[in-house]
Amino acid sequence: MSKYTPAQRVAIARNPQRPNITDYIDALFTDFFELKGDRLCREDPAILGGVAFYHGRPVTVIGTRKGKTAEESIRCNFGMPSPEGYRKALRLMKQAEKFRRPVITFIDTSGAYPGLEAEARGQGEAIARNLFEMSRLTVPVLAVITGEGNSGGALALAVADRVLMLENAVYAILSPEGFASILWRDAARHEEACGLMKLTAADLLPLGVIDDIIPEPEGGAHTAPSLTMREVDRAISRHLAAMLKESWPHAVRYKKFRKMGVPAKEDT
Repeated sequence: MSKYTPAQRVAIARNPQRPNITDYIDALFTDFFELKGDRLCREDPAILGGVAFYHGRPVTVIGTRKGKTAEESIRCNFGMPSPEGYRKALRLMKQAEKFRRPVITFIDTSGAYPGLEAEARGQGEAIARNLFEMSRLTVPVLAVITGEGNSGGALALAVADRVLMLENAVYAILSPEGFASILWRDAARHEEACGLMKLTAADLLPLGVIDDIIPEPEGGAHTAPSLTMREVDRAISRHLAAMLKESWPHAVRYKKFRKMGVPAKEDT
């Protein structure tokens, strides 16, 4: 694994040329059919979801979308979903459960949109509902953190049986800038915060927060996208094949998250 500092990995994870959800769908899935709307309020383009085939198997694919061009980024709110996005994602996951399709999610977000209008429409409830319902899904759920995975906005798509993480992705309770602002009242100390937050894949694997690290080419996924896609495909194939051989009562997923950070001798 390349010897980047946590702050350098944050910078790589935020690179605007890094592959996004549409790149992964185009490279890894066939016959993708997008499904829109939460059936309650409106469509949120910050979350892209639909049904597709993965190596011939029908699956439900959901991911946060930051956008690549300026226009697309504005339309997708820079990858910060509103409550409608999370409700859409939940609608698709419940549909997947009904038709016994595995769920694969791709996560790259700085967090849920914190605006007043999002809060007025139930942002906190929408995220909490996803956490609750995902923990109870009776189909395999696999999450891949491809870039940033910050706060409850990321976790709302990551309550999964397997959580995979690209080598230079980051996964944390909030952004380093937010952490520094709260702890030291100085966002300029964000690089120092990166070293304390344990937000890299190498930090999180021993803690059981993630289940596997997907290697990236030197310099990051954007330097060799085709190589990155092959590594992601191998990881998803391996874990999904193992998951499909097991039964998935929701209690198993619940216990997985409950035991995170608990020393082995205390695990009951």
